[in-house]
Amino acid sequence: MKTKLNSILTFVAVAAFTLTLVAFTIPTSQDGDWPLPAKYKTMVNKFAGDDSDGVGEDLFKQHCRSCHGNEGFGDGSKAKELKTEMRDLTSKEVQSQTDGELYGRAIIGHDEMPNFEKKIRDEEDRWMVVNYLRALAK
Repeated sequence: MKTKLNSILTFVAVAAFTLTLVAFTIPTSQDGDWPLPAKYKTMVNKFAGDDSDGVGEDLFKQHCRSCHGNEGFGDGSKAKELKTEMRDLTSKEVQSQTDGELYGRAIIGHDEMPNFEKKIRDEEDRWMVVNYLRALAK
């Protein structure tokens, strides 16, 4: 009887430990599945506003639309080849992020999202991409 009780208690303890581990590893937000250094969350867009000269739009078309689609809906020609689910860049989930967060995700990248620091070298041009991402939601 004592052995059976010890076995049950051991099973309950292992189950509780396992559930605790699982609960702390499930992503609860976009940050959970795409960790972003804190510096991007508070980064300020010194060039905030319109992409009036079309640089951001041109860079988006050159580097982003093959995966994210012409309108940013995540339906680009390469999107189906990726393991990562394409997010709709016009969605509230994406648009509610700070400009710095968008910069970090769009320029720095993560996993299948490439890093564009060498391809888009000019800081103002990088921010124009962020400004264009904002314009997609309008």
